[in-house]
Amino acid sequence: MNWGSLSNFIDMGGRGFYVWGSYLITLVCIVFELVLLSRQKSALWQRLTQIMKLNKQG
Repeated sequence: MNWGSLSNFIDMGGRGFYVWGSYLITLVCIVFELVLLSRQKSALWQRLTQIMKLNKQG
């Protein structure tokens, strides 16, 4: 399609709400997944640190 202006591009021929909404939902899901992965990584490092400390003591 040929977009004559920025507003036509954003409108997407009347389907802009669905197009941009699906991009937004996808972005939110990706960010949520990255946050969860980061928290899991931090928890894993804390647990490994605790295990290492216990191994040095015993």
